[in-house]
Amino acid sequence: MSYTINAQTRTEIGKGSSRRLRHAGQVPAVIYGAGQEPVSIKFAHKDIINIQLNDNFYTTDLTIVLDGKEIKVRVQAVQRHAFKPMIEHVDFKFA
Repeated sequence: MSYTINAQTRTEIGKGSSRRLRHAGQVPAVIYGAGQEPVSIKFAHKDIINIQLNDNFYTTDLTIVLDGKEIKVRVQAVQRHAFKPMIEHVDFKFA
């Protein structure tokens, strides 16, 4: 099964801007990997909350559509809220 997430590039970086994103129903994330510059992104929380419940979400390549370009990634780390069913941040690695 393949998963596709539509994302936008993040221009504001930091704790305050990340909190504003979460409050607006967005998830801050980063894509990084060897030999490439890290890319800060954001996407809708509703796009990931249900697909992250599947086990193969963490082991297969995902497709992130960033500004019309498809990027293959793998999930490296997911930060969840302590008691709410919310994703707070996701680290992706270039596949």
